[in-house]
Amino acid sequence: MALTKLEIDRIEPGEKQIKVTDGQGLYLLVMPNGAKYWRLKYRFAGKEKVLALGVYPDVSLKAARSRRDDARRLLADGQDPGEQKKKVERERLIEAASTFKAVADEWWHKMSAEWAPRHARAVYRSLEIHLFPKLGSRPINDISAMELLMVLQEVERAGNHDTARRLRERCNAIWRRAVKTGRAAANPAADLVDELIKPVSKPQPSLTQDELPAFMGALATNEHITLQTKYLVKLVMICFTRIGETVRATWADFDLGAGLWTIPPETRKLKRALKAAAAPHVVPLPSQAIEIIKQLQMHRVEGSDYVFPSFRYRNRHMSEATPLKAFERMGYGGNNTENGHVVTHGFRATASTILNEAGFNPDAIERQLSHQEPNKVRAAYNRAQYMDERRAMLQCWADYLEKIEQGEDVALLAAVHA
Repeated sequence: MALTKLEIDRIEPGEKQIKVTDGQGLYLLVMPNGAKYWRLKYRFAGKEKVLALGVYPDVSLKAARSRRDDARRLLADGQDPGEQKKKVERERLIEAASTFKAVADEWWHKMSAEWAPRHARAVYRSLEIHLFPKLGSRPINDISAMELLMVLQEVERAGNHDTARRLRERCNAIWRRAVKTGRAAANPAADLVDELIKPVSKPQPSLTQDELPAFMGALATNEHITLQTKYLVKLVMICFTRIGETVRATWADFDLGAGLWTIPPETRKLKRALKAAAAPHVVPLPSQAIEIIKQLQMHRVEGSDYVFPSFRYRNRHMSEATPLKAFERMGYGGNNTENGHVVTHGFRATASTILNEAGFNPDAIERQLSHQEPNKVRAAYNRAQYMDERRAMLQCWADYLEKIEQGEDVALLAAVHA
């Protein structure tokens, strides 16, 4: 007997599954928890099979019978309705995985394993802001070069030339993945390499040798900058380390007896995939740097492992932006650039320029800057060979900075070097 909606609604679940037949292989499977599933029993190639047709009442009695009839037509044409359903589901999954956003997400998850977390977040945010709103839901194979160019040019018109260039590079990598996996026939981003305005690279603002005395004097005498911030700036200037590495320094990183500061790979500016295999960056400490650390020890914050702890947030280090606020008060940054513009990364350029001009070994300078050496054998040699040379060089550099801070007339570092 064919079922009716009233009969289906009156079916009470039992302790075991209940099978209620409708006809032509269609039946309703009632579970002990009350759930009701439509099933179709059929034979194909001599084997008995069962096809799921949906859940009642989401799939009504009328809809279930329509699906049964569709399946029987496939059987009449010599096709297995179960295999046909799997094929449709596979195509639906492939279609869902073939949008620009789906491919971009795959690419980002793969690449973010090699990137620093902050960089990974910034890359994804750029996709969310500039690309996903207009391209995210589109099949990646349907997006033309002209359509992509219009999106990138909109970013350019907002004055973000460097962002547009980086977005094109990311799109190029995303489409390469799509082409390799058969979800796109061509890479439109590759054809746009020369279609965007090339940004003019600007060097990090840095001090010249002639400008150092005034800056050092302003730092020493400014009463609106905390002693901790002054020590931070001076340590960065003496050792020309990166600001991120410096504010993350812990007390365990310093061996004052040996005069060494060991910067572990996890706090260095390295791709995530390289951190595990990378060696720590060991910085020889001049006497002035050792004195700074000793002074900071006298004001050590209980319970904090950081040499430069945050006084606002417990168990955190100082912000990398703290020196920039200090430079603004000194007239060297932000909205107050009466003396020029300075950023912490610029101290590395200042030190490198002056030391190279003074005749110090360029390889020792590069090693102190912690620039990555692509040749592993040479990198190991550099670490061993230049430690004594770097120690002497940094002591000479620290002496030079101390002399000009005290107002002594030191025209050239070469004079101190000699």
